[in-house]
Amino acid sequence: MIRRLLLIGAGFALFFATAYWASVSALSPVRQETLAQPRVFAYRGWQSIGVQLNEGDFVTIRARGEWLYTPGEYHGPEGHARFPAPSFYPLSNPGGYERTHSVPGGVLIGRIGEDGPPFLVGRGTTVRAEKQGALYLRVNDDELTDNEGWVEVQVNVEAPEEER
Repeated sequence: MIRRLLLIGAGFALFFATAYWASVSALSPVRQETLAQPRVFAYRGWQSIGVQLNEGDFVTIRARGEWLYTPGEYHGPEGHARFPAPSFYPLSNPGGYERTHSVPGGVLIGRIGEDGPPFLVGRGTTVRAEKQGALYLRVNDDELTDNEGWVEVQVNVEAPEEER
């Protein structure tokens, strides 16, 4: 009888321990760096992808996927071919909205650190980190609530030659 009660008690303990572990795992946020390919969502602002850069590092970013930046028109991380970024976007065209040769609206952009200047990423780029900080990415847009989708990014960091 006592043995049977101990077995039942052990079974309940194992059940509740497993249920607790499963619920904690399911409710905790998934860190971007644990994903096979980090995603940058079109409806979120600056997003850290879990990459820390040191001054002088070279970071290569490649992106693929589609997101909705303009109602009814999906496009890739290269941005919208017809809509240049106006002056109130995080990264805008030098000379204002009329200049169509520089920065498209809806393009993937990046920055290093919380307050670093934005730079153009598009489908891919390589930049040198001018300061230490986390790598942040986002869509080049001012109104994020009407966007959908994401792009997946692949990031490679190389230290400068003198540190190798």
